Amino acid sequence: MSARSVIISGAGPVGLVLALDLARRGISSTVLERREAGEPPSVKCNHVASRTMEAFRRLGIANDVRDAGLPADYPNDCVYRTTVTQGHEITRIPIPARAERWTDFDGPDTWWPTAEPPHRINQIYLEPIIFAHAEAHPLITIHNRTELVEAAQDEDGVTATARNLDSGETMTLAAPYLIGCDGGRSLVRNIIGAKLSGDPVVQRVQSTYIRAPKLLSMMQGRPGWMNLSLNPRRSGNTVAIDGKENWLIHCYLYEHEEDFDAIDRDAAIRTILGVGDDFEYEIISKEDWIGRRLVADKFRDRRIFICGDSAHLWVPYAGYGMNAGIADAMNLAWLLAGTLNGWGGAHLLDAYEAERLPITEQVSHFAMNHAISAMAHRREVPAEVEQDDDAGAEARAGMGKRVYDLNVQQYCCGGLNFGYFYPKSPLITYDGEQAPGYSMAGFQPSTVPGCRTPHFWRTNGRSAYDDFGADYTLMRFDPAVDVLPLQIAAAEAGVPLEIIDVAEDERTGVYRHALLLSRPDLHVAWRGDALPDDVDGLVGKIRGA
Repeated sequence: MSARSVIISGAGPVGLVLALDLARRGISSTVLERREAGEPPSVKCNHVASRTMEAFRRLGIANDVRDAGLPADYPNDCVYRTTVTQGHEITRIPIPARAERWTDFDGPDTWWPTAEPPHRINQIYLEPIIFAHAEAHPLITIHNRTELVEAAQDEDGVTATARNLDSGETMTLAAPYLIGCDGGRSLVRNIIGAKLSGDPVVQRVQSTYIRAPKLLSMMQGRPGWMNLSLNPRRSGNTVAIDGKENWLIHCYLYEHEEDFDAIDRDAAIRTILGVGDDFEYEIISKEDWIGRRLVADKFRDRRIFICGDSAHLWVPYAGYGMNAGIADAMNLAWLLAGTLNGWGGAHLLDAYEAERLPITEQVSHFAMNHAISAMAHRREVPAEVEQDDDAGAEARAGMGKRVYDLNVQQYCCGGLNFGYFYPKSPLITYDGEQAPGYSMAGFQPSTVPGCRTPHFWRTNGRSAYDDFGADYTLMRFDPAVDVLPLQIAAAEAGVPLEIIDVAEDERTGVYRHALLLSRPDLHVAWRGDALPDDVDGLVGKIRGA
């Protein structure tokens, strides 16, 4: 057993990001994955959140991700019409296409303080990019067509048994830690005895992945990334997958419709699209799903952890299934690495559950409440919405405002990206100031300990994050403040610490203190105008001693 290694069950985006972030910190991993190498996932997540793109930037893969997905000139708008191809436009949420991202600043998500805006790309294109980077890394070993069978732990580490699905042969693996990134039916979750609780059914959606080469040319006006149909007969969402001919159609079932097979799939698709019987399309796959809000009661048992869908399942509004899982991974990676690299204290790993479980519970309610509101809108589509007269125009105007005000929050969800904070972390030194509240869409940048370290641009043209160290970074806004005692204390404890002097013309108003200590995951660990008297105590706090 290597003293600086982990076992990861699951090579989806969460498991692969965990492996990559561990690898850049010198930790090797063995990843077990049931699918073939390069086998794409089902057509699910279509959105990479800004916070996830920031993580990809730190991993060195952001440019590769941004160069893939929808064509550069394909609009990212969310368009609400009575049907996709016919009738009237109800409202539109403008979102820049990839080619417009650095020049168009009029949209509701273009003001965000970040070097990495969100990106629209389906997981079938995203995952192979992450997989290729992980597969090429010398510290990452991926066993495809291999499943975890069982695992046991003791005070020294974890012993796991894995089976090759083709040959049936088994192998035994040993490592200090095991992490389950193995999805909603997680074996690792069962191994640690974690239980899901919450709301098992929030929404049922009959989804169909189709090929329809003529559909794009039939759309009226500027097409959208999301093309949402609202009418009294059958509402749905037609998602552009390749920007050419492949589409994922979500047919939102009414609350009384509990049997997917009882709904005429073809009739629903044609109603949502607004096409007749002569319209030709090919079904690639059926992707029906049930939206849930379920959160595990624990994310860890000693040396075994769970991340992503293994730990939480919720309605995928705001795209926060995969993105929340990647946030889990980026949180856990530095805690594991600090422990395995020797500078982490005995309680460093306690922060994972203490930080991620409460925020997961909170964010899952955002998503569920949004789903309930969206379902109410679909129930209340006015009968006049498709009429060509004044009554129809009035109905569309009223509904358009309600729909825009609700859904701009999920498609331009700044609060979920940048607003969340850790209020009760064992690794953070709080100073009594309350962190600002946030909504799905809105947030206020803050340096309150526990908040995201606010982004700013440096005079050298670089994002401040690009100049941060891989682990802890101390920003000094007043060069006269002596920080040598903290450097010495960190060095003696083995804690990696980068010191950055920030010029006055780089400093944004949100930075009110002379010093700010930023964690490896870009959350504020401590701030002050001078070092505390007990610098050893501060270092002990941030390293979990």
